[in-house]
Amino acid sequence: MDPTGKHALFSAPVQAARDQLGPGNQKEGRAALYSSGPRQVGTVVVACSSCLARTRVSLIDVGVRLLSISVWLPARRHPHWMRCPACHRHQWCAIDWNG
Repeated sequence: MDPTGKHALFSAPVQAARDQLGPGNQKEGRAALYSSGPRQVGTVVVACSSCLARTRVSLIDVGVRLLSISVWLPARRHPHWMRCPACHRHQWCAIDWNG
């Protein structure tokens, strides 16, 4: 087996952290690029309207972000003006419980 080939790029090494070595269906191709991974208990997905990133954060982290400087306008597609976890700027974001 070639340690620098395709296997090295697309698989987690045996020494990887437990959260990288999950059982189940491994997504490939487009699904791997545009998905946020399997749902995890106690987390939500924050989608930023500016950088278009979808980031999984804990409920505590999103709570702190909402309690700090934030605004909520329910009629918008991205209703929360808060600090984005990906680009670290205040942007309009959407919080998805099912992501």
